[in-house]
Amino acid sequence: MQNLTGKQKRFLRSNAQTMSPIFSVGKNGLTQTWVDEVAAAIAKRELMKVNLQQSAEESTKDLADFIQSHSEMTVVQTIGRTVVLYQPAKEEKYAKISPLVVKL
Repeated sequence: MQNLTGKQKRFLRSNAQTMSPIFSVGKNGLTQTWVDEVAAAIAKRELMKVNLQQSAEESTKDLADFIQSHSEMTVVQTIGRTVVLYQPAKEEKYAKISPLVVKL
């Protein structure tokens, strides 16, 4: 997990504003397998949203805590039932946002 400054978080939030959630958590709940799938997807995107469905028993805080404790992803923001996640790309060809974040 990475410690981001307020300026970096604002930049990431503004980039995430137009995104749609790619993953969602439903009645099956949170598992390490689910987190691994999210991690594989974020490796190519760096920034993404995850939605918490109405049928989910977890809260957005539970979701954020679980993701941060079971992966290298950082929770940038929680809005309602949506969580914005960030993880710098390990492969240079996918690094579109992280070079800009480092400069802030």
